[in-house]
Order: sequence, then structure tokens, then C-alpha cells
Amino acid sequence: MGVELPTTEFSDIPDELWLELEAHAHEAAEGHSAVVRLLDEKGGFAAGSKLADAVRALNPEDLRAMYRDMAMIRRFDIEATALQRQGQLSLWVPLRGQEAAQIGSGRATQPQDYLFPTYREHGVALTRGVELGELLRLFRGLSNGGWDPRETGFHLYTLVLAAQVPHAVGYAMGIQRDAARAEARGEDPGDPGAVVAYFGDGASSEGDVHESMVFAASFKAPVVFFCQNNQWAISVPAEVQSRIPLFNRAKGYGFPGVRVDGNDVLAVYAVTQWALARARAGKGPVLIEAYTYRQGAHTTADDPTKYRLSDEERMWLERDPVSRFEAYLRAEGIADDAFFADVAAAGDALAAKARADILSFEAPSLEDAFANVYAEPHPLVAEELAWHREYEAGFADTESAVDADRAQEGGR
Repeated sequence: MGVELPTTEFSDIPDELWLELEAHAHEAAEGHSAVVRLLDEKGGFAAGSKLADAVRALNPEDLRAMYRDMAMIRRFDIEATALQRQGQLSLWVPLRGQEAAQIGSGRATQPQDYLFPTYREHGVALTRGVELGELLRLFRGLSNGGWDPRETGFHLYTLVLAAQVPHAVGYAMGIQRDAARAEARGEDPGDPGAVVAYFGDGASSEGDVHESMVFAASFKAPVVFFCQNNQWAISVPAEVQSRIPLFNRAKGYGFPGVRVDGNDVLAVYAVTQWALARARAGKGPVLIEAYTYRQGAHTTADDPTKYRLSDEERMWLERDPVSRFEAYLRAEGIADDAFFADVAAAGDALAAKARADILSFEAPSLEDAFANVYAEPHPLVAEELAWHREYEAGFADTESAVDADRAQEGGR
């Protein structure tokens, strides 16, 4: 005989928009896609959606700039992949296919927000003003980061799966407490910031994500969990990562979960803007699952042909986010051939600059590695550095040895 467990009643009443978004989750039972979408695969706009108001607030220049970001970061991604193949980068993590998820969410943030990326959020970095050439330092092995996160509100990349998610929640709780202390002193806390924690469908299986959501829900932290579900955690498909749609996990923690079409830049923008506004208003976290697709390899060390079918790849290419948004801009008369030609030329210029930047980087000396072990001098490190210098001094000067050999041969 089974035991029926009592249900938990949450005191928070979801706002009207949450109810609308929740309704999308039930469409699957009626044979429809359980996803929030504003642009169909041909670029047609769903003007009747309440979320469309967020898009109507964007002027034509905003929309053209959004496309420019998407096209520019795709061109940069192509160039970075080529640089790795040519031996100029140790590794590269492609983003092709995820441009809408990244540009849409990044452009929905405000300057006071702080973002915690994984290692693929190159498009988000672009929206936050990170110099893309500096971003390449990490993948060339020259730096642990390459940019100052305090200047951009964009944290350093995290290569360990989900390790940045607890940090994101802790940062959000810090924002929350700083504002509370300011109010207690009778001060104006100013425009409250919020946090975005990016991670993938594979990382969603890590305990760090679960623990972070527990804390965020318990303390109503102003954080948006942004999961880019690109269908493959390297070679493991998403259906193996979770037996239910990932956005439904949020219900277990007591906050909203939304699945958005991650190839629809306008829907991603609108949903992220709503979630961030909700977080800044003190209503707590939101989980956004951007349902998208990684068109290329997981990294340049991966071969997706070993685990993916070509039919699947072709199906998703028909949903390409850049092509879809271009079709919308053309249909609405917002952009013409001249605009797209200018963007293509700007993308080539960006790629050329990235190549020039990376070839101009000076390699750090090995001594720099000793200097970065501890914040303060350490006797053991100093001893090892002295040993290293003595070791290097034991080698002959290669150029001098070659010159001496040539001189000796000339005297014969």
C-alpha cells in the first residue's frame, strides 16, 4: 500500500508572467513544444505574446546591434578554431549554434549585474565589453584569465564543471546583504544588481548546481541560473543527464523554471530580462533552460562524428539562430543587404585583429610561474626557483655554440 506524501505549499504567489510561462510547460501534453518562443524557424514574430512587449521596447538600432553581436562572435569563433588548428592556441571551445542564447541573455543584463561564465560564453563576454583578443590568452596558455572582471562584471572562465555556480550564489547573497545593511543605515542602496550563473546541461548533474539552488531558494538570492542545454555533454546526450526537462527541476526548489528556445535571440532576451527584474525586486532566483544545440565539437579536442548522427545535425542547422534572426530583420525592413555586408566586413576585421593580437603576445617566463604560487614570498618556492636558475645555467648557449662551430669550420 502506497503512502501519499503531503504537498508543500509555497507562500509566494507567482506573478502573471510566471503563470504565462508556466502555461508553456503544459503545452507538451497537447502535442506542442514546451518552450517559450517569439521567432519561429522562418523568422516570423509572435506579436500576440505578452513577452513581445520587451522586444517592442527595442529600437531598430538595438535589433541591428544584437544581430551584429551574433554575427561577429560567430566569425571570431571560426577564426579561433582556425588558430587552434594552426597551433596558435592550445585548445578552443567553440560556441557555434549558441549565439542567440549568449547574446540574448548578455544584452538583457545591466551594468551593475555580475556574470559567472563557464568556458564557452564568448558571446556573453562580447556583450560585457571584454576585449576578445585578451580572452584568447587563456587558451594560449599565457594567463589564468586575461581580463579584469571588476571592469566588466564578467568573471573569469571556469574550466571545472559547475564550480562557478556556488560562487555566483554567494556573490548574489553578498549583493543582497550589502543592500540590507545600507537600508538599515538609512542609506539609498542604489540600483540593485543581480547575478547570472551560466552552466551547461552536463554541469547540471554536478552536486554544486543542486547545492547552489538550495541556498538560492532558501535565501531568495538575486540570481538567475542560465543553463545552455546544447543537447550534448561532450558525448553524453541530454536525455541521459535528466529524465525530465531540466527547467522542471526548479519546482523542487520552489522557484520558477522556464524553457526558452535558445535559438531565438528575442525570446532569450525577453525571458532573461524578466528573470533579472524579478531577482532585483527581491523575489528570488529563476532557472532558465535555453534549449539550443552545439553545432560543432565540444572542444577542438573532440570529434562529434563519433557520437552524433548527421541527420540530427542537419535538423538543427535548419534552426540556425543567426539565419533565423537575419530573416526576421529582413522581413521587418530593419536591415538590408548593405547592413549585412558591413557586418561581414566588420567580422573579418575582428578576426584579423584577433590573429594579430595572438601573434603579438609575449610568452611569460617560467620564473613568472614561481611568482604566482603564493601571494607572499615563500622560502620553498624561492629554493625551487634558485634550483631552476642553476639548472638552466647548466645548458650551453645554443646560438654561441653554433657561431663557434661555424668559426671553426671557416678556419679549416
